[in-house]
Amino acid sequence: MTTLRYLNGYPDHLLQQVRTLIDRQQLGSWLNQRYPDGHDVISDRALYDYTQELKSRYLRTAPPISKVCYDSKINVLQHALGLHTSISRIQGGKLKNKKEIRIAALFRKAPMAFLRVIVVHELAHLRERDHNKAFYQLCLHMEPHYHQLEFDMRLYLTHQELLTGSAV
Repeated sequence: MTTLRYLNGYPDHLLQQVRTLIDRQQLGSWLNQRYPDGHDVISDRALYDYTQELKSRYLRTAPPISKVCYDSKINVLQHALGLHTSISRIQGGKLKNKKEIRIAALFRKAPMAFLRVIVVHELAHLRERDHNKAFYQLCLHMEPHYHQLEFDMRLYLTHQELLTGSAV
């Protein structure tokens, strides 16, 4: 039986449907049919621009972001697909607080919907630190299909793991 590490906590009936797709070797084709489009947000600059566009549309009053980049050191085994950091530095006589967002490099080649869900998730952390009700409401404000996309992204990670034989 396949271990579904990325789907912990989901109901058994959903997990059984996923196992059926895996057993029939149809998970990849199902994902390709549902998410056929890639994206051209492959450089760090393009990712920064994309993130800033979403931020300016939904989070105008949130603190500015100084850096957004793909990071090949982020791996899913550490239960991270993206990271948000806040760095405080003293410059002159002032304390400067810089916000950074790092996205796992595997999303360079993932469908656009999955990149969007990760960026939305990390942007929501600009306002809400914890994964609480307000956090998920903010995610849904930026992406109305957030929960479905997050589940499908977890299916994508499961499929990638099956292809490579190891966690992505």
